[in-house]
Amino acid sequence: MAHSTLLEAVDRRVREAGPLVARIAREVWELAEVSHEEAESARLLMDVLEESGFAVTSRGTAGVPTAFVAEWGSGEPVLGFLPEYDALPGLGNEAVPRREPRKDGKTSGHGCGHNLLGAGLVGTAVALKGVMEERGLPGTLRVYGCAAEETEGAKVYMAREGLFSDLAAALHWHPMAYAGVFNLRLAAMNQLAVEFFGRTAHAGMEPWKGRSALHAAELFAHGINLMREHLEPTARVHYAFQRAGESPNVVPDYARVWLFVRDADRGRVEETTRWVERIAEGAALATRTASKVELRFGMYDLLPNGPLAERMQVHLERVGVPEWTEEEQRFARECQENFGVEARGMAAEVLPLSDEVTLGASSDVGDVSWNAPTMGCTMPAWPQGISAHTWPVVACGGTSIGPKAALHAARVLAGIGAEILTDEELRAAARADFERRTRGRPYVSPLPFGE
Repeated sequence: MAHSTLLEAVDRRVREAGPLVARIAREVWELAEVSHEEAESARLLMDVLEESGFAVTSRGTAGVPTAFVAEWGSGEPVLGFLPEYDALPGLGNEAVPRREPRKDGKTSGHGCGHNLLGAGLVGTAVALKGVMEERGLPGTLRVYGCAAEETEGAKVYMAREGLFSDLAAALHWHPMAYAGVFNLRLAAMNQLAVEFFGRTAHAGMEPWKGRSALHAAELFAHGINLMREHLEPTARVHYAFQRAGESPNVVPDYARVWLFVRDADRGRVEETTRWVERIAEGAALATRTASKVELRFGMYDLLPNGPLAERMQVHLERVGVPEWTEEEQRFARECQENFGVEARGMAAEVLPLSDEVTLGASSDVGDVSWNAPTMGCTMPAWPQGISAHTWPVVACGGTSIGPKAALHAARVLAGIGAEILTDEELRAAARADFERRTRGRPYVSPLPFGE
């Protein structure tokens, strides 16, 4: 554990960064730019970092136009931060405890709290810079502008270029309904475009002259659903029909299915992907059409890190959850009532450190975790019982609840960040844990060649 005087300095610097955190959270919430379009949000974060003494060393990083990298300091250890700032389509909502579209007509919204996520991590970096300056601590702080997490996350492209390989550690957090440590595994994933090509014909006059791509897609989907019975419990396969014909009177000559394959690790995902390809071939054979399966995007599973998780838990318990006002709790309960869940308000306690459970969701943080020791935490930013990607999340992110969560997360992250910078034994233990987990399994980018 860091010396109390160091933590006092950390807490003081985080408090000083409070207005900056609140400003970023509010302005990015108002912008609500979706993946790959978050240019103004990225510019805001870069401007704040430059105003705080950081140098933006890369723009359009790894070929992602709205990604960036900013640094301060020199030499080792190098500590990384992973802010995100993209919103979700169709979730625009006023900062009120009910479903109400924004008055300005903005239809997108921060239904995953990325306005808070980015604000908290930038605030952490700025606070740690102040601590390092006043105490003369060596090292480099590096902020990665992680664009487009909700679609094709920039972290995967950054990982392909080796941009995380020199980090002592990477820190992240995520707004949630509870406070806990990311001592868990998230699933690896492939995104596939499955296409079928047939031949048009008059569906009433001479259907025998056509070859239905839609029938092939339907048969493919049936095969996928039969396959599910024989997958292990860690696997997830889900799909959506993107193209399936234009008119009932025309035999469709083209159909496209967008499909996700998830599982506990890359090996299992790749094995299931090969099975999916064979099912597509079979569907095409049965319908006398042609098939094409294209890998569009992939991600690694998220690796935990034991020493960092244990230390993160110490700091999370030290900081605790925000003290909610009665007005904030009332807002949270109204959100819950209007969403149809029990009105329990905001979480008031920190969860104990969990075992390394595997969840079915995926994140591009996983690719970072295969390149450097990585750890994060969650902080309550919306009411208990509410899922991410919903209007109450957007609403709470535009009130005092959201920035309060981001500032508390910054205290936790700055506390463990200060320890990583000053505790050589902690860095060594984190590196040893990372090497044990990845031994014999070097990182190979899951991105398709040429992407």
